[in-house]
Amino acid sequence: MTVQGHVDVAAAPASARPHPQGLRWLEQIPAAYWVIGAVLLFMPAVANDFWLFQVWGWAFILGMIALSLMFLGGYGGMVSLAQMTIAAVGGYMVAILGTSSIEGISLGWPLWLAVIVAVAIATLFGTATGALAVRTRGIYTIMITLAIAAGFFYFTRQNYTIFNGYSGFPGIQPPDAFGIRWRTPVPFYYLTLACAVLSYLAVVYVSRSPFGLALQGIRDNPRRMSALGYNVVAHRIAAYSFASVIAAVGGILLVWQNAQISPGTASIGPVIDILVIAIVGGLAHPIGPFIGAIIYVVLRTFAPEILEAVGLPGDRFKTLIGLGFLAIVFWSPDGVLGLWERFRQRFDAASRLARSGEHGRK
Repeated sequence: MTVQGHVDVAAAPASARPHPQGLRWLEQIPAAYWVIGAVLLFMPAVANDFWLFQVWGWAFILGMIALSLMFLGGYGGMVSLAQMTIAAVGGYMVAILGTSSIEGISLGWPLWLAVIVAVAIATLFGTATGALAVRTRGIYTIMITLAIAAGFFYFTRQNYTIFNGYSGFPGIQPPDAFGIRWRTPVPFYYLTLACAVLSYLAVVYVSRSPFGLALQGIRDNPRRMSALGYNVVAHRIAAYSFASVIAAVGGILLVWQNAQISPGTASIGPVIDILVIAIVGGLAHPIGPFIGAIIYVVLRTFAPEILEAVGLPGDRFKTLIGLGFLAIVFWSPDGVLGLWERFRQRFDAASRLARSGEHGRK
């Protein structure tokens, strides 16, 4: 509602007054998001420390790393297997620049400075990876990023001067800022939740910005976008840079959760796991990676107990995770989000059919 002429806005009813520009975005948030936000905000009141730290905290972290892959794949049409590697670069840089139990290698910088530089170095690494990968398509992009991931894994495992080889860096702790021990379950839960929410909002904002819309146009028809004057290669590299920031923050949080980092953090298994998480959740919306992460973490945490309960070896939990992945992909190539969209469409169709039947009887 706009105010024209000499209308007295103060005298108008509250419902008829124009809403401030800065609050209009609140009206666009679905009611379900408010409910989910309230549940997550008050989760520590009902969940124990194990669920807060090991399940929810881990799910938020993996969801952030998978979100960086979702941004590249969903909005840019680029599948990267190097996102977990970028996260590991951020984690290693915090260990090297900050403090750890390996005092002969760690430089002991102030943690806030180590985090900033670590994110910057990981972003540069991701940008360089993107500069190599964006000039290829399809399976070749996957192979290049997989080769980078494998090369980084073997390099860190064999290098003892910088990365301390197979042992890595133990004893990495988050800062005790504002009188709070951030690695205790409740503070760490809120720290990972805040980072996950900020990452989600950043992806939503960028996807609706001119850059994000241009990136989606390049995904759908790069030749036409190039003919319109857009630099296709530059947009794709910039997408890698943005995604690398999110992955780097997720990698630092992962190191703080585990209190250590080793080459296994960036091995081929975790690299593939991030792809599985993103696909299971769905690449159509930024909420998908977090859904996939929750499913993965729950299965990863409780699958050994489930297998042992039915008389199978608990170390075969990967089989159960793989079967779940195959089932979801078979029934819905768009992941869990695709299943939900199909259910919603069928429910709406059934509701319309029921209403039309009632009108016919009348």
